Amino acid sequence: MPEPFSADPAAVNAPEGLRLLAVHAHPDDESSKGAATMASYAASGVEVMVATCTGGERGDILNSEVAGEAHADRDLAGLRRLEMANAAKELGITHRWLGFVDSGLPEGDPLPPLPFGSFATVPLERAAEPLVRLVRQFKPQVMVSYDENGGYPHPDHIMAHRIAVEAYHAAGDGARYPGAGEPWTPSKLYYDRAFNPERFRALHYALEEAGLKSPYAARIAAWLEADAEGHQPPMPQHPTTTQIDCGDFFEHRERALLAHRTQIEPGGFFFAVSADLQRKVWPWEDYSLIDSRVPATPPETDFFAGLR
Repeated sequence: MPEPFSADPAAVNAPEGLRLLAVHAHPDDESSKGAATMASYAASGVEVMVATCTGGERGDILNSEVAGEAHADRDLAGLRRLEMANAAKELGITHRWLGFVDSGLPEGDPLPPLPFGSFATVPLERAAEPLVRLVRQFKPQVMVSYDENGGYPHPDHIMAHRIAVEAYHAAGDGARYPGAGEPWTPSKLYYDRAFNPERFRALHYALEEAGLKSPYAARIAAWLEADAEGHQPPMPQHPTTTQIDCGDFFEHRERALLAHRTQIEPGGFFFAVSADLQRKVWPWEDYSLIDSRVPATPPETDFFAGLR
């Protein structure tokens, strides 16, 4: 079990009184989106928690080194829970499962219906209630999740976005979700920009200048064309307002990714650019400030600007 979290509003001006909650769809999403940011804040004394909506039960084994292993073949969901625990330990964060079932990524034309009872099929208020309860318990000042497209259009990512926005707005209203604990009002809501085109372009050109092969050429080309099939992440709808300097924690991000052995191929896309080169070219992770209940003046370099 994770260590119990504290939630003393009187300590809000001290680093140990600051709390960050990131909402993700599946185990491994926390390591591919904002992991260095979370590790950086956790190391500074901020309480950081990840809420994972589903167990990733319908995921595929994406690492050829793991294919055929008995545990992966017999109990992928159980193995992914162990992987998540290892990633959370690497990042220095606490973790909660919201308990929903992975919807899978439908394929075909026309697309088949989502599995009955899976996360993306659950009515919004029922899906958001566990997160509202968690927000009221943990009392985060800052929440982070995906944009309206889910970062990329997976039904569980879109649903994670929906419940994060719902919880952000509803948790402080005592008339809503009356059985889910005492109201708490988060102060700021951010969307992650893990697929920030500016970052990919900067890394692409840096690799070319160094005479190295870039893995980003196809992705950049796809962004320049309409892609109604959803094969590439859509262009982000929100500009970068906030850049967190977290280059010192890129290795933590890499190790957290590698903890998800069933999902991450060592030497694959996520490791195409060395941590040292990334620190020189783009030492940040990027976010959009969507709502703030405290004075906020972008551009920002701190989620807790206006709260410290």
